[in-house]
Amino acid sequence: MSFVAYVQRLLAHAWREALAREYPLPHATLVRLGEHVSHCERTHSGEIRLYVETALPWDSLKQNAPTHILSRQRAVELFSSERVWDTAQNNGVLIYLLLAERSIEIIADRGISQRVDKAVWDAMVTQLSKRCREGAIEAGLTETVTEVSALLAQHFPLRAGEHNTNELADFPALGRQ
Repeated sequence: MSFVAYVQRLLAHAWREALAREYPLPHATLVRLGEHVSHCERTHSGEIRLYVETALPWDSLKQNAPTHILSRQRAVELFSSERVWDTAQNNGVLIYLLLAERSIEIIADRGISQRVDKAVWDAMVTQLSKRCREGAIEAGLTETVTEVSALLAQHFPLRAGEHNTNELADFPALGRQ
């Protein structure tokens, strides 16, 4: 990455972070997304965690690496710190949006990733990216949560009388506020 591109990246992250202090995502949107996650998790034992971050932390930004590498590294870091990997059946899924880079990652724990082809996750990322470019972030996230939930219901359905123990928070996490 050239020096100019690197400086542009730093400025984009600083600008996004400053803007986010006033308007990351409306609270009503976050509430609806959290309610949707909660509703979807009633059909399976999996866990879905939404994480929307306005800008990368400085430790990530100081690396002069391509966006896809930084975004993936950060998503894996959050997968760990948010304890998505720590579900009883290893069936947690993190949906990560990095607004400053317009980057999206879906990280699935080994229990579900062994059952779902990488191309399926990639298609979800592509569709969510398209919806975000159209300005339909909430609709895109809602659709992605529904798709992830359908996969979890297919591979980790609840038996009669069972319920999802809700191992992770349903309300979306916001980073760098």
